[in-house]
Amino acid sequence: MVEPFRDDLAARVVRAALHDATRPGGRPDSAAAARLTHQVELVRDTFAGLLLVTRGFLFAAGAALIGLLALDPVVAALVGAPLVAGLVVFLAALPAMAGQQRRYVRAGEELGRAASTALTGHRDVRACGAAGRVVADVGARVADQAAAERTLARMSAVRSLSLGLGGWLPLAVLLLAAPWLVDRGLTAGAVLGALVYVSTGVQPALHALVQGVGGGGLRYVVTLDRILRACPDEAGGTPVGRPDATPVPADAEPPAVCARRLTFRYGVAARPVLEDAGVTLAAGEHLAVVGPSGAGKSTLAALLSGLLAPQAGTVRLGGVPVADAPPEALARLRALVPQEAYVFTGSLADNLRYLRPDADDATVAAALDALGASPLAARLGGLAGEVEPAALSAGERQLIAAVRAYLSPAPLVLLDEATCHLDPAAEARVEEAFARRPGTLVVIAHRISSAVRARRVLVLDGARPVVGTHEELLARSATYRELVGHWDDRPAAAARS
Repeated sequence: MVEPFRDDLAARVVRAALHDATRPGGRPDSAAAARLTHQVELVRDTFAGLLLVTRGFLFAAGAALIGLLALDPVVAALVGAPLVAGLVVFLAALPAMAGQQRRYVRAGEELGRAASTALTGHRDVRACGAAGRVVADVGARVADQAAAERTLARMSAVRSLSLGLGGWLPLAVLLLAAPWLVDRGLTAGAVLGALVYVSTGVQPALHALVQGVGGGGLRYVVTLDRILRACPDEAGGTPVGRPDATPVPADAEPPAVCARRLTFRYGVAARPVLEDAGVTLAAGEHLAVVGPSGAGKSTLAALLSGLLAPQAGTVRLGGVPVADAPPEALARLRALVPQEAYVFTGSLADNLRYLRPDADDATVAAALDALGASPLAARLGGLAGEVEPAALSAGERQLIAAVRAYLSPAPLVLLDEATCHLDPAAEARVEEAFARRPGTLVVIAHRISSAVRARRVLVLDGARPVVGTHEELLARSATYRELVGHWDDRPAAAARS
């Protein structure tokens, strides 16, 4: 029973890995090796253990109950009633125990993912001054895993209750009922024999069953579930690595961005920066996000890019859940350019090709020209010129980071005040170049001109977000009119006119 089951699982993992690596746009799944070597063997071993434990319980408990029936049916009933009660309590608690085990496994995976992301991008974190936020995020994952482990440990009380009811209570019942049983005609030797049946047959068998199913059985269920979800049996099923992805009809293209009911706060007791917010963008859309300082514009960009995880709500990019996507997958889905652009010491070519190493010189030169960065490249000595971050102005660093994102193969670009150190003409040229670039563009606006250039504008002001064109929002949104008046250095009433 065990080896054929193990072979079927191994074949399933291999088929899914090959299908994912060879389908159009697919890539090799490095997690498949872990599934094939560790997870499959874990399932195999625990499955074998469960079979042995269950068989042992059925034989031992069954033989003991038959022996008790041979002594006296009443004795068998006195033992069988609490035994059944203990089993019922244990079986009723199994779904909750499995859920807690699954939560513990996922918390460990989230901690590993967060720690890996932080370590991989530590230079960017330091350069952007985001060390505190990243430490807080990893710390939250540590706390989640610790809470899940504590809850899982508390669930062991259910196993103790089951053992108490099914294993120890029958002994107490037999001892208390011994005088009555002797009065009914049962000999003292028969009563002693019943106690032996329970203590050496029923109780050890129940203990082995509860500990085996409650320990290895839960790991078996959770691990097998993850293998089956990650490795669909048929091509075209749930994609590998995306167990909760919603299937999309073949003739329907998923939105480039789909964020639903997002809530985020910086601290357990803090006021939400965003609450129940959402945005949906079709492929090729151009959205500007505006709002007063502290309204959550940069937080929204971090949520959409996967740098922050919401306390509630979901984000999908091209149909892919951001929460489940590893860093390398996110890098292929989106490019984020923050306000404090990061460049590193090295050649200009290395800086520009950071997200697209295979870009040839002609492609890089075209990107430099499109964003108006060719004069800067020439001053630095061309693509082979050396970049010294400290020798560049903030605007020059932003321009290099913008070209890098422009060259990225990611279909979504988020500019989080990424041109605030450029003059208005240079900013317009950069944003217009990104608007012509194939894909979707989200601009956290620094000037009102960014909102005017966008097809749609999202206004964040602490209340319900408002979306519309520049003209529509001038008529509908008091916050937007105030922002226009502030940016244009004119009173809001003048902006309305």
